[in-house]
Amino acid sequence: MTLSNAELYRLKSDARRGLLENDLILQRFFARYGDQLSAEDGKVLGRLLALDDNDLMDLLIGRKAMVDALQEFSGSEVLKRLMLQLQEK
Repeated sequence: MTLSNAELYRLKSDARRGLLENDLILQRFFARYGDQLSAEDGKVLGRLLALDDNDLMDLLIGRKAMVDALQEFSGSEVLKRLMLQLQEK
C-alpha cells in the first residue's frame, strides 16, 4: 500500500533541510520514487529525516554506513533499498 498524499506531503516537508546538498538529494529521490513509497518506507524514511543534517549527509554520501539513531533498522531490507535509491546518481 502506498503512502497517502498527506503522509507523502509530511515527508517532503520534513525533507527540507539546512544543507543544500541534502535538499538536492532528497528532491531527486522524491521525484523518482515518491509515488511508490509504502507505509513501511515512510516509517523508515521518517526516521532518516529525523537525523541531524550532518548525520544524514554522511549516510547519503556514503561517508558512514550507519548511525546510532538507526540501529533498530540496521538489518532492514527497507533501509538498505531506500539508501540505495537515495544514493543513486
